[in-house]
Amino acid sequence: MNTSATTRIRGGRIDDAPDDVGRIAVVLGTRPEIIKLAGVIRELGDRARVIHTGQHYDDSMSGQFFRQLGLPAPDRVLAGIGGADRGTQIATAIGALTEEFQRSRPSAVIVQGDTNAVSAGAQAANYLGIPVVHVEAGLRSGDRGMPEELNRLVVGALADVHCAPTETSRANLLREGVPATRVEVTGNTVVEATLASIAAAADPAVAVEGVPVGEFVLATIHRPENTDTEPALRRVLEGLAALGLPVVLPLHPRTAAAVERHGLRSLLDGMTVLEPVGHASFIWLALRATLIVADSGGVQEECTVLKRPLVVVRRSTERPEAVDAGFAVLVRPGDGLATAALALLAEVRQRPLASVPSPYGDGGASRRIADLAVRVASGTEPIQRGEGAESSA
Repeated sequence: MNTSATTRIRGGRIDDAPDDVGRIAVVLGTRPEIIKLAGVIRELGDRARVIHTGQHYDDSMSGQFFRQLGLPAPDRVLAGIGGADRGTQIATAIGALTEEFQRSRPSAVIVQGDTNAVSAGAQAANYLGIPVVHVEAGLRSGDRGMPEELNRLVVGALADVHCAPTETSRANLLREGVPATRVEVTGNTVVEATLASIAAAADPAVAVEGVPVGEFVLATIHRPENTDTEPALRRVLEGLAALGLPVVLPLHPRTAAAVERHGLRSLLDGMTVLEPVGHASFIWLALRATLIVADSGGVQEECTVLKRPLVVVRRSTERPEAVDAGFAVLVRPGDGLATAALALLAEVRQRPLASVPSPYGDGGASRRIADLAVRVASGTEPIQRGEGAESSA
């Protein structure tokens, strides 16, 4: 651990910190985590030690995002995790993170969201008595068949500080028995991440070639419920084709493999299929799209900043705020994607979304979370160990 004084970022965010304030480990494993934690990492400055679990570590899924977001490469990338099954990923990551934390013990650990990396990071830290700060805490779908829901429940039971993005998320945590003193409504870091990408999208270098002129649908599909079986993926692709608008489809590696495995390549005919794009390029596309179709959690939040209508193709959602505000509609796979999409388009043409505020905050979440994590790491934010939530996890 670096014991020299740590300098906070200029602009009033972080001043010179005393030598006894410890480093803060930021554990992440997927590109949405990189995007949503970029602002927190920048706010922490040299105090942050970024550990990538390797869940999504290749250039298209992680490497380019660190560069495009102006972040240094991770301080540590774990091996033997990417591509493994869920149980192996979590078990391997817990073991590797435990060794890492024992080798260089942080004063706090930040995890974000609901991935396997989040579950492993929270478990490894908690078992060593290191305070856990959970970013984007309190989201609940009520669907225990969703692997992410189980990860959220596990971290909800282990975290010491819960950074809830909305009052809805805070209420979920309080219902589970989390003390109110350990929950802070910070807003969602997706707001500042999306605003930054909107600004970056003005750079001609992030423009995507070959996009249809005029109206088009931007689609991104990758969740197991939509890709793991032939009938599920066929329903989604046929639904996209039935929209009657050109479709732009940045193809996630999981989806690309599923298309080949299920023999569905012919259903991509007529679509503009792209390699995975960076966040700024995705935002460039979304700003030009008439409609977005996705099963991504992050896109459900981003659409409220972009002011674009979204069809969420999933059994359930842990982000009801976008639906409640009128930005999105939830469509269960097989329930008529095209019908729901055309109805949403008709609605937003009658009631444009440009003036509807995002329910995810004012763009100051990263600073609030970083300041809270520093207080936890320095011991000025009192934490009563063992005063956790009662959880069915």
